[in-house]
Amino acid sequence: MPTTNDFDYKRYLNLVKQRKTLFLVTALAVMTITVIVSYVLPEKYEAKCTVFIEKALINELVRGFAVTPSMEDKIKGLNYAMASRPLLQKVVSDLDLNLGKNGDTDTLISQFQKDTKVELRDKENLFTISYTGENPKRARDYVNTLVRRYIEENSSSIRAESYGASKFLSEQITVLKEKMDKAEAEVNRFRMEKGSVATADPAALEREISGAQQRIDEIAFRKAQLEASRNQLKKHNPAQMRLQTLEKKLEEMRVEYTDRYPEVMRLKSEIESVREQALASSGQARLGGAEMQELERIDAELRALRSAESKQYANIASSRAMLRNIPAARAELEQLERDKANQKQVYDQLVTRHGQSEFSKQMEVEDKGTTFRVVDPAVLPVKPTSPNRIAIILGGIAGGLAAAFGLVLLLDYYDESVKSLDGLKALGLPVLAVIPKMQIPAEIRQQKAYDVRLYAISACYFSLILIVLLLELMQIPLFSSSLNSLQLKQYLSQAAGQFK
Repeated sequence: MPTTNDFDYKRYLNLVKQRKTLFLVTALAVMTITVIVSYVLPEKYEAKCTVFIEKALINELVRGFAVTPSMEDKIKGLNYAMASRPLLQKVVSDLDLNLGKNGDTDTLISQFQKDTKVELRDKENLFTISYTGENPKRARDYVNTLVRRYIEENSSSIRAESYGASKFLSEQITVLKEKMDKAEAEVNRFRMEKGSVATADPAALEREISGAQQRIDEIAFRKAQLEASRNQLKKHNPAQMRLQTLEKKLEEMRVEYTDRYPEVMRLKSEIESVREQALASSGQARLGGAEMQELERIDAELRALRSAESKQYANIASSRAMLRNIPAARAELEQLERDKANQKQVYDQLVTRHGQSEFSKQMEVEDKGTTFRVVDPAVLPVKPTSPNRIAIILGGIAGGLAAAFGLVLLLDYYDESVKSLDGLKALGLPVLAVIPKMQIPAEIRQQKAYDVRLYAISACYFSLILIVLLLELMQIPLFSSSLNSLQLKQYLSQAAGQFK
């Protein structure tokens, strides 16, 4: 097994040795192309700015008195706010990057949106805005302008929101004050009209009805007694009986009509006539003075009892009507009270919120709330972030060796000539003899000289590639068109300033 591995290893070395020119040229060509590509690729510079969200001490002092945006509200949607088209349009206008065609400006804004990154660090109350572009000066100016614009827009929007909230609350307070006064007037009106019904005690009304019914029963019993006594006194006087009937009818009519009612007046006249007849009758003559006084007393008491009975019936009817109206009256009063309480609660809340909004507005006007502070503004980037020439060159070296070795193997694979004795035996042909290759000393010297020149040139060329790699490791780039042009402009501007 080791012999086989050693044979394969030597075979591959022999293949490379046989095609060393192709191997070295291919490898160095791939490396050269990679180095050239690493310097042809456009350099991109990254400008970065760090902003600290500073929470003022006054926020803790006015907690509960003013409404201030929380830290979460400040950084919520920061990515979308930074990449918003209106904000970027203002940044482009500030940097004087407006292009002639609207489509070109849209393309520039889309490129800004793509190359701008926002990194949030919630625990540290920081966020970082970075932009990668080919022009380092534009990258720096763009990041600083974007941050400045965002802070201005954020502050102005919060201030406008505070003013708008305060104005809206003031208008709503006026409207709710009118509604609250109207609800209170409705409650007062209801209390004046039906307050006694809503506040009445059903148990007390039931007791009043029971007592009135008991008194009616007592009055009825007393009336029966008086009627019996009266009938005993008048049982021999028909005129007196008629007089009693008419008087009873008069009492019943007086319940519904007044004394000026025509029928009542006629009945009174008839009673007087019948009373005269009763006095003139023989039956009445038999009654003595004491009986006559007793009869008049009984009549007077009966009239008083009938009047009392009517009052008790009226009280019962009134109490029962009140009992029937209590649930509806109470429900209506409760609804009115509930509406009044709700209106007052909302009104009190709005008054409180209005006071908070006024306090918040004053804080925003004086910039006493949460503020943004730029702790690390973007500076002019000197070293490009891409392309990574070190990685590209190292990859080119590895890729060149791999490509050259692969090309040698590929050519060997498609070469159908017999390369060894074992290959010839595999064809089934008899091998009579093996004639070694004849080597001429002059050709050997010439081949050695060629190999030396080839290896020397290849080594020198590869050394140049390694020197380029070493310079990149030492951060000494050979070419940097963007930075060199910028430095040249700065040098010329400084020289012109000194000359002036």
